[in-house]
Amino acid sequence: MDDLHALPKFRDSMTHLYVERARVDREEKALAIWDEHGMTPVPAASLCVLMLGPGTTITQAAVAACCDNNCLLIWCGEQNVRFYACGTGATRSAARLIHQARLASDEALRWEVVRRMYCRRFREEIGPEVSIEQMRGKEGYRVREAYARFSRETGVPWTGRSYERNRWQGADPINRALSAANACLYGLCHAAILSAGYSPALGFIHTGKQLSFVYDIADLYKLDVTVPAAFQVTAEGEQELERRVRICLRDYFRREKLVGRIIPDIQEILADETPPEELGAYDEDAARPADLWTPSFAPEEKDAEEQ
Repeated sequence: MDDLHALPKFRDSMTHLYVERARVDREEKALAIWDEHGMTPVPAASLCVLMLGPGTTITQAAVAACCDNNCLLIWCGEQNVRFYACGTGATRSAARLIHQARLASDEALRWEVVRRMYCRRFREEIGPEVSIEQMRGKEGYRVREAYARFSRETGVPWTGRSYERNRWQGADPINRALSAANACLYGLCHAAILSAGYSPALGFIHTGKQLSFVYDIADLYKLDVTVPAAFQVTAEGEQELERRVRICLRDYFRREKLVGRIIPDIQEILADETPPEELGAYDEDAARPADLWTPSFAPEEKDAEEQ
């Protein structure tokens, strides 16, 4: 598809689909998922992220269909526990990525972004005199109180957030439910970040990992989305726990239209006012060459300032 503007808006898309032990092919303009029950058609144009679990094969035609329709592909472990690799976003413009990199590279600007993120989490204004250590302490207390509250409300025992990645079934049910729920949220946030042209690696609170910014954005919604869903589903029983958590999250994402909120929230947090023309120029012409960088100062002026 040459004209990306003909695609559905990201906010209008379905959220995510997890597939394991199946073959993903292309059927006309849709995806065809083949498993022991037969073929299930999936409209790639209205899907945000396709998670490919163990035992899944995918054809080149299916990958091309996902790329053409701005559907993020994620290769993950069983029950979404581990993240292995992903595809790329749809926009060809780097304007938003450059803006994000500028904020992440300047400590003063980065601090403002971090403060806005914590303000969003706490739902209150935080003054510039509050230190990062104080914010983290307040966040830790808020999260612990939320876990304890949901435990009391649902009757699900809670002894703390803990699980061993190499012994998935060794964790208690609520911790497995939380991990499965968070994996779905990470996938959705990851798809939104790439779709809008940002980098999932350039985080502000989290740093050093390719998914740092994904964790930053997902943390804005966890206590409203994944934590209550995990406790609710666990309280209803342990059978097929991870699958039921994913279904619960899928329904919540659609009902609350979360996918339509993520990109505007990112733009607000990053104070991103990138003009539309900077984003559309490269998307309208896929073969357009990149612009050339020109410094805002003459080299001799820079040398004089340093001396």
